[in-house]
Amino acid sequence: MTTMKQLNIAVLVAVTVLIGMLGSSEAQLQMNFYAKSCPNAEKIISDHIQNHIHNGPSLAAPLIRMHFHDCFVRGCDGSVLINSTSGNAERDAPPNLTLRGFGFVERIKALLEKVCPKTVSCADIIALTARDAVVATGGPSWSVPTGRRDGRISNLNEATNNIPPPTSNFSTLQRLFKNQGLNLKDLVLLSGAHTIGVSHCSSMNTRLYNFSTTVKQDPALDSQYAANLKANKCRSLNDNTTILEMDPGSSRTFDLSYYRLVLKRRGLFQSDSALTTNSATLKMINNLVNGPEQKFYEAFAKSMEKMGRVKVKTGSAGVIRTRCSVAGS
Repeated sequence: MTTMKQLNIAVLVAVTVLIGMLGSSEAQLQMNFYAKSCPNAEKIISDHIQNHIHNGPSLAAPLIRMHFHDCFVRGCDGSVLINSTSGNAERDAPPNLTLRGFGFVERIKALLEKVCPKTVSCADIIALTARDAVVATGGPSWSVPTGRRDGRISNLNEATNNIPPPTSNFSTLQRLFKNQGLNLKDLVLLSGAHTIGVSHCSSMNTRLYNFSTTVKQDPALDSQYAANLKANKCRSLNDNTTILEMDPGSSRTFDLSYYRLVLKRRGLFQSDSALTTNSATLKMINNLVNGPEQKFYEAFAKSMEKMGRVKVKTGSAGVIRTRCSVAGS
């Protein structure tokens, strides 16, 4: 017969094992994770950005986009940074061919490796760099708890299948965000990052010249805006290089202008326009536009922190890569 003492021991062992599991692969992100192991880590990152952002003020948008694209494939694990000799990594996928900032992140990693070898993950560097670059250009701040660890698998097809393309309709956006544990509010708020940065004609040309088998031009795109793009920017379906502001006239200012353009049917991408095809997301956009900018900042910050927690590797899961571009480093 099992004694009470044996039962207590069994329960204690089970609890100990569970705590061990939580402390290893299921450990949580925390603020100032590197306070003891690399106390100056976050300052090194922010100082580097402050010292170099004036040379490339447009870099904030690519860095936040990199963070987004990283988190949507295998979670926020730095796998978007990995180079592949066979051309089969995430960065080789169509959504990532126009990503910028790889060298910038690698330089920060090199600085940290000199001070704290094999300590700060590439995944955390992406998350912190995205936040600090937006703040340095006058945008909102948000909390970035750290402790992410890096992955070593980076697959082109996974990136293609999981990163929402600019041609997405509403159901595609909803499905891909839901796959990451993100809801419609997050979809609207994270799309607000389109208030800064640029894209290329290749991302929206089909809206102008080859929208469907029956309609050449997307009827959801403002006709005057479309005519202007055709005349002055994207002069043919084959233009893959011309640069377009995602928020014309305000592409370096983190504000509500993007949402106002979306309501005027002047969002650059089909995915921007898709936000107005659902009553719930349309209502959210109207509420944002009619409210104070600070309210947008606060809501955006919450969604950014939420995205930064997507499927993270912590504790004993994952590794700390010594070179962000090398899977086995």
